Amino acid sequence: MKFHYLFIIVPLLFPAHIFGQELPDLGDVSQASVTPRQERQIGIQIMREIHADSSYLDDPEIADYLTRLGSRLISAAGQISHDNPFEFFAINDSSINAFALPGAFVGVHSGLITAAQNESELAGVLAHEIAHVTQKHLARMISGTPYLGILGSIAALAIAILASRSNPNAGQAVLATAQAGYIQSQLNFTRKHEKEADRVGFNMLVRAGFDPHGMSSFFEHMQHASRYYENGIPSYLMTHPVTHERIADIQNRTRELGYRQVPDSLEFHLVRAKIRASQGNPVSVINEFKARLQDKRYINEVAERYGLIHALLRGRQFKQADEALNTLYRVIQSDTSAQPLKNHQLGKSIRVEGDYLQSAAMIETLAARVKLDNGQTDDAFRLYQAALRSFPHYRALVYDYTDALLKHKNPQAALDFINSQSRFIHDDIRLYRLTAQCHAALGNALLQHQAEAEALIREGNLRAAVEQLQVALRHKHDDFYQLSSVEARLRQIKELVAAEEKK
Repeated sequence: MKFHYLFIIVPLLFPAHIFGQELPDLGDVSQASVTPRQERQIGIQIMREIHADSSYLDDPEIADYLTRLGSRLISAAGQISHDNPFEFFAINDSSINAFALPGAFVGVHSGLITAAQNESELAGVLAHEIAHVTQKHLARMISGTPYLGILGSIAALAIAILASRSNPNAGQAVLATAQAGYIQSQLNFTRKHEKEADRVGFNMLVRAGFDPHGMSSFFEHMQHASRYYENGIPSYLMTHPVTHERIADIQNRTRELGYRQVPDSLEFHLVRAKIRASQGNPVSVINEFKARLQDKRYINEVAERYGLIHALLRGRQFKQADEALNTLYRVIQSDTSAQPLKNHQLGKSIRVEGDYLQSAAMIETLAARVKLDNGQTDDAFRLYQAALRSFPHYRALVYDYTDALLKHKNPQAALDFINSQSRFIHDDIRLYRLTAQCHAALGNALLQHQAEAEALIREGNLRAAVEQLQVALRHKHDDFYQLSSVEARLRQIKELVAAEEKK
């Protein structure tokens, strides 16, 4: 079993014996015993388990794309929340699904991104999930539930879900013993929210400038696809029941607006190509990209060649990747649809705007990796430095450049670079982990473990952070200020752990 359960994660988490009462009316949130802050903590607890699982897609470019797409929808709808800001992430799973978690976390399966026939379809699904959060559907489901009872259920379900990835029978058994009957009884409850999420999500989609056909066309694809699935239904329909009435309602709203042609962003195509390049046997994937390019069976040639380069790197065909990169540059120079990337040349600063700014950053980051993997170290560092002038805080580029400095035995330069970036990229878990690597290479164990503790704190794992800080203090250090800083941080986190235990 994969993460097919995830939109109905809230009803799964809270079986009938935990509720102990009838669910409140959908419009009544006054009985909620879980505050927005506690709801966020519930989401963080779930995300801790997801982060630790191998299916979590830890790719900054994909996550940043989903965040930009989601932020565009949220801003257009005026739904910005300062209590629980949205966080978007991807799951490496070929099934077609998306889900919302308590605390405004929204996950998207990689299979959904590649299955979407255009960006408006993907935006339509994302708008639907955002609407579940903004309309407080998740908060309503857990209203009246004791906070500690919720946390206990999360732990039990997380164990079942993670176990099921390696042993489906074991995971199913854990769920069946406590919750199987409750799942079906709560499915009707979730259906009550779907129509509202459709309406709010549809308006969000239109205001953000996407094609309103995107939502209904995706639902139609899912219904048509159901006949080809072994179990008779795609995972998205298992967690988001779609009826003919719902599709007809969205189609009626779309007809009222008329036809609107909305081009896909280049970034959308690049992200899809990157995901396709990461799946399956590398040799087979390389051959598939080459066949599509030879037969001209692609939507966007720049994205197709970008995906081929990723596949070649994954297959460790580094020389071929370098050749494919040169071909990509020639295509960019000659392709009229890539006009904003015309000035895109190896080692030169790029002047582009809007969507092409992100797309150029993705291409330059990949180009630097190709040069580095081919042993062209000087070219790689020149390209990194030129790209950073154009995209100074692009996360994938920042991570890769830091990692390259570490690999080439320059930890002090890497640390200085991270410190300069930390003024602009705040609370970044990966930067803290890279900082820990820098201090380890420089022989400063106290600061190494302190940096690792800061990463764990931001993951919500306070107890592990306490352990790291305690390890840090075991190492002798001459700097009284640094030692005092670690001791103060340890006291602070211990107080937070104690406060958690009292809840």
